[in-house]
Amino acid sequence: MTARIAEPNQVNPESRAPKLHLVATGGILLVWTAWYLAWLAGGPGPAALAYIAMPLGAAVAAHSVYRLIRTVALDPVARRFWRGLLIAFALVAAGYTILAMEGFRQQPVLPDMPLSSAALVGSAFLVAMWSVARVPLGIGSGSQRWKQWLDRSIAFFGCSTLLFHFGLAPMIGSSAGWSAQMLVLLGMSFVLAVGGITKVSYIGGGPVDRVAIRLIGSCGMVGAGIALVSVAGGADSVIPTQAVVMPFAPLLATIAVRRQWIATGAKPRRANTWLPYLAIAAVDVPLLSLLWHHELGWTGRLVITSAVLVNGLVAVRQLVATRENHRLLREKRASEERLRHEVTHDGLTGLANRGLFRERLGAALERGPATVLLVDLDDFKTVNDSLGHEIGDHLLIAVAESLRVATGADGLPVRLGGDEFAVLLEGDLIGEPVAERILESFGGPMSAHHLLVHASIGIATANAGTPLDTVLRDADVAMYAAKQRGKANYVRYTGGMEQPVFAHAQLGGELRRALDADEFRLVYQPIMELATGRVIGVEPLVRWQHPTRGLVSPAEFIPAAEGTGLIVPLGRFVMREACRQTAAWLAEFGPDALQKIAPNVSVRQLHDPDFLADVRQILAETGLPCERIVLELTESAVLRGPQVLQTLHRLHDMGVRLALDDFGTGESSLSLLRAFPASIVKLDKSFVDGIELDEDGTPEANARQAVARAVIQMAGALGLDTVAEGIENQGQADRLLGLGYTLGQGYHLARPMPAEDMTRLLAAQREKATA
Repeated sequence: MTARIAEPNQVNPESRAPKLHLVATGGILLVWTAWYLAWLAGGPGPAALAYIAMPLGAAVAAHSVYRLIRTVALDPVARRFWRGLLIAFALVAAGYTILAMEGFRQQPVLPDMPLSSAALVGSAFLVAMWSVARVPLGIGSGSQRWKQWLDRSIAFFGCSTLLFHFGLAPMIGSSAGWSAQMLVLLGMSFVLAVGGITKVSYIGGGPVDRVAIRLIGSCGMVGAGIALVSVAGGADSVIPTQAVVMPFAPLLATIAVRRQWIATGAKPRRANTWLPYLAIAAVDVPLLSLLWHHELGWTGRLVITSAVLVNGLVAVRQLVATRENHRLLREKRASEERLRHEVTHDGLTGLANRGLFRERLGAALERGPATVLLVDLDDFKTVNDSLGHEIGDHLLIAVAESLRVATGADGLPVRLGGDEFAVLLEGDLIGEPVAERILESFGGPMSAHHLLVHASIGIATANAGTPLDTVLRDADVAMYAAKQRGKANYVRYTGGMEQPVFAHAQLGGELRRALDADEFRLVYQPIMELATGRVIGVEPLVRWQHPTRGLVSPAEFIPAAEGTGLIVPLGRFVMREACRQTAAWLAEFGPDALQKIAPNVSVRQLHDPDFLADVRQILAETGLPCERIVLELTESAVLRGPQVLQTLHRLHDMGVRLALDDFGTGESSLSLLRAFPASIVKLDKSFVDGIELDEDGTPEANARQAVARAVIQMAGALGLDTVAEGIENQGQADRLLGLGYTLGQGYHLARPMPAEDMTRLLAAQREKATA
């Protein structure tokens, strides 16, 4: 039970717990103990003063319970328990007030306890015992309840036998002639003590604090103290019991109240299992005390000793077995927890897995609104393919830790599988701040390999009752929209956002159908000598003739092919068809008709383990010599790790030439040429635009000319051929020719054309050469 202060701004319950009541009951005990010692030495005051301690302490204890009930927000079960104790202490205070009044009227010492006083105190004991008995044990099954009653009965009778033998029995047989009221009250206090002890030993936790109810049960042990003092002191024991022994009960009660007040909902503890064995030992103590009874012979003593010994050994044996069972149960529970964790968490990163995520999301949507952040790493497959799966795993572990730190206590980070993660936020938490923290945590190098990673995040929020799959679909749509906007971005789902995403997915599905239906065509853009206009090579470009949509732009379907992986079979088709057509042209127009064919190759193709075998097979099928094919690659494709570079070197060793396309646009163009076996560099169109302007033109024009000049000089120094792309007018061709460029392509020289038109162009070129 977690006690909470009713005041709205209260934070620390202990700061408001009643210390004054504790000081008052402790002070009463100390003052009356000091008075008793002084009274023994002939100190001041009549003996009747001893009767004042108990009613004062009981009144203070009753007021402390009253303050607890009025101030602390208690569970109904705990409130019922403490309300019963309030009544009990009020009755005790009233009963002992009557006793004190009679004590002053009939001083020095009362010969007997008034019946009215005994009735009130006896009623208080009954109320207290009823309150303790009604505290629930938290036992569900009937077999457990029966076992608990058996254990508690053993403990009750064992402890009662000990108290009766050394406490109540000597008083009953004493010549002091104790009154029936006194004996009944002592017996009831023993029952309260033993009942409270056996009760609290089997409470593992609950609305009433364990320590508090244990202290209340211990109040009954004051009766044992009264019995011991009474047996030892006879009639002279009234004063010390009233002044010294009884005030312990109110002190224990105020400590119990303070304990309940500051209770903070500690974890439930396993109920005690040693109490029945302690009770067995308690029964053995009276038996051992009879060993030297004068009526017992040596045979009787031997029998009692053997019975106690066997009893003790059986108890020890049972206790050892019980502890072993508890150990096995602990190990079983630990194993179950470990298995449950393995089932619900990702083995690599330790994050929650897809199953637990769906379970928590479903529960969250039953309670109220929930937000899902779908986090997908950009280009993670490239890391795996180029650096290996082990380094990829290390990166995933680092990503998971960054995700855990960025999410903090706001939500549940999850690994859904592969390079896909998610975060679940419950209630009114907003997803954008968490997404910004995640992207910021991905801003620097990660893992021991100092790799850079970017992520695209889709955010979707749903109200209670929304189907789980709907939320996940919306987050997935938003994530794909974020990918389309660029890396390291997040997008929140809005209505209708799925339409372009579904269109993109549908386009991917149609690509497969188009490949099977032979809907792709090739066009060829000539690569020409700038000085003579002679065609020396062609760059094959793919076009899609859709049956209903007409001609689909490559800018639309090439990204879809890349995203779906269909760029691999599409690239294989382009290379096979281009090589077949080139071989046909060479057979028709002779070996001097074309020097090269230059198809583009994507990074996905280079990562395909069958790419080298495909190139060999296509060249073998078409009969095209290796030196006639030039594979054009972008800088981003080359910068994909050692696996790609190894593939490129093997192509070079086969005799296939390599061209670095869009040269000059990347950050590592110069350094690439030292590791990349390039034969040709293609000056990017961005440096050709405006190059025809005078050098005293705009700074941009001057910069383009400077780059073009530097590239041709570097290529000449390294023995590389150069091709200028994107030539759109004669002025650009003349300026490039003047800078030293001999080859170029662009709309000014020739547009991409079907194979039939290219055939006519080659035929015209042959006729011209012949003439």
